[in-house]
Amino acid sequence: MKKPELLAPAGDFEKLKTAIHYGADAVYLGDSRFSLRGKAGNFSEDEMREAIRYARERGVRVYVTVNIFPHNRDLPDVLNHLEFLDDVRPDAVILSDPGLFALLSERAPAIDVHISTQANVTNARAAKFWERLGARRVVLSRELSIEEIREIRKETTLELEVFVHGSICLSYSGRCYISSFLASRSANRGECTNSCRWNYVLMEEKRQGEYFPVYEDDRGTYVLSSKDLCMIHHLGILADAGIESFKIEGRMKGINYVAGVVKAYREAIDAIGGPVDSVVEKRWMRELAMFSSRGFTTGMFFGRQADVDYNFDEESYRMSHELIGVVLEVKGEDAKISLKNRLDTGDHVEFLSPGLEERSFAVEGMRSDDSEHIDSARNEGIIFMKVPEGVRKRDIIRRARNFPALKSQGSGG
Repeated sequence: MKKPELLAPAGDFEKLKTAIHYGADAVYLGDSRFSLRGKAGNFSEDEMREAIRYARERGVRVYVTVNIFPHNRDLPDVLNHLEFLDDVRPDAVILSDPGLFALLSERAPAIDVHISTQANVTNARAAKFWERLGARRVVLSRELSIEEIREIRKETTLELEVFVHGSICLSYSGRCYISSFLASRSANRGECTNSCRWNYVLMEEKRQGEYFPVYEDDRGTYVLSSKDLCMIHHLGILADAGIESFKIEGRMKGINYVAGVVKAYREAIDAIGGPVDSVVEKRWMRELAMFSSRGFTTGMFFGRQADVDYNFDEESYRMSHELIGVVLEVKGEDAKISLKNRLDTGDHVEFLSPGLEERSFAVEGMRSDDSEHIDSARNEGIIFMKVPEGVRKRDIIRRARNFPALKSQGSGG
């Protein structure tokens, strides 16, 4: 069996480099004007050109999102962007609007088209429709079961892609108007405020100002908030059903998330078809719990999403570790590190490096960029310190949050 592609989010250039470093086969990114993640860092045209060059030199594919639902006033800028894409030649463009499909076919016919999940492809006839138009791939709706995916696979030669990890939108295939109504920011134009994650209470029409909890939590409830999708234990089943690409949600997430998810799913994909190591599988879940999530669900792949997969009356986000920094250079035992958080001598840190997972190292000393010994350093600074063997350039450093310091496994400084 050919191993499915691991497709990672690249909300900005740093996240793109992180995704590639930890093993992504492909990345998806966009210009904020035409992408459904308008609040991500995104890419200017010059940055996109450089990103495509950077990825291609490393054998990684780049898919550009142009998946807004455009109005007439958007079309002149869209046309200019399509002409730019025809020049830089990404591996594919992800879109959902039929008009944009026609424009891309006219202005940049050499670029492959991937049909976005926003197009709501839930049946074989819809897949064959896009196939006849010349699409290369379809990102299937999140509302499909594995059995339905098998049926679609039998009827089309299109490449099939599914989301396997990340946030789940409560609206049908992401077509949401809650943000527009409550905050005048359209999710369908990349400006979603995640209104479904807000705290909600019940108020009776004639009792203004009297608030009642929907459930037992008097602080409110995340009544519309689903747990995050996590299919890391079921990738073999999806591959057997005919999926060619496993997609990770998260262009607005930080590099801590990108690094951890891509690393875990890279290992899981590479393990498809081989013996299952339960110890490693448990480590994957611990690694996925290190950064912010809402808990995990398998979504609708195995049928209707269970009621327990919604965060009715608990805190929405949880995480066990926080990002400390990124390794910029390694020379022998010394590393140059870009800090993303405060770090003090005596802190225990973990390196997201192969073979060092879940090992804690004590920071015994740091130096500033002018070689002065320091005991404390704040975020956005550059420091130098000793690191264990096996740490690589671009590896990230984490620290446990709200937990007792782990017993040191060796010196990290």
